[in-house]
Amino acid sequence: MKIYKTKSGIVIDKENKFYLSKDDWDLFINDDHLFQKIEKLTQSANAIENGNKIIEEEIVAPVGSQELWACGVTYLRSKEGRQQESKDAGGGDFYAKVYEATRPEVFFKSTPHRIVGHNGKVHIRKDSKWDVPEPELTLVVTSSGKIIGYTIGNDMSSRSIEGENPLYLPQAKTYDGCASLGPCIYITEYPLDKDTKIYLEINRNNSIIFEGNIGINQMKRTPEELVSFVYRECSFPNGCFIMTGTGIVPGNDFTLQSGDEIKIAIDHIGTLINKVS
Repeated sequence: MKIYKTKSGIVIDKENKFYLSKDDWDLFINDDHLFQKIEKLTQSANAIENGNKIIEEEIVAPVGSQELWACGVTYLRSKEGRQQESKDAGGGDFYAKVYEATRPEVFFKSTPHRIVGHNGKVHIRKDSKWDVPEPELTLVVTSSGKIIGYTIGNDMSSRSIEGENPLYLPQAKTYDGCASLGPCIYITEYPLDKDTKIYLEINRNNSIIFEGNIGINQMKRTPEELVSFVYRECSFPNGCFIMTGTGIVPGNDFTLQSGDEIKIAIDHIGTLINKVS
């Protein structure tokens, strides 16, 4: 099942039948038994005929009052990319150590107002010269720490700022338009299949300039492990979104430009599309 946040309410897509709920978004998704709740709701509610149209015309980012956190260096390719970009600043060893360490890298990414949704515009910083999208499986977690769904995340990142000094990470990662989530939340009773793949395509002037894919089975750490560290000594009254890191890193000769189109797809979930401003 999939749920979409729209201007008209919560649209539920169950086996290509659509249902509309006017419930409060925060209260609706912050439920350890969300799958069962939706099953019960769709059994008693009437399907609507214009669900696809509402989604197409009124979709917004599937986030309410939740914070967005992120995890880094969870894939080998990410470790290698971070080492390359920080080599001249002497920070390469930090990334090698965190990849092998018991404690993962976790950091605060964004408040809701800096997050855009499907077809929204992500941003590259004016004081950055080297910028990339980071396609990431994103966990939807309740206030109790239970993973109840998954969405697609784009963790926009300034490689030039982070590469200059690892202490600049907050500036490289957090700013207006620094993240995108969507298009929906995929609600499942069981953990996402380990054979699930993430795909990235970047288009410029109607031509593909970069594409890649990776399986989530290449993650060094489990989603549950990442959640456990984010939730240590932190409370999330309305739940939390957690990006799980990227395994697709464009080469050192690539940087985003204004007008580029970013497409991130994840099996079972869908495709998140954004333009760069």
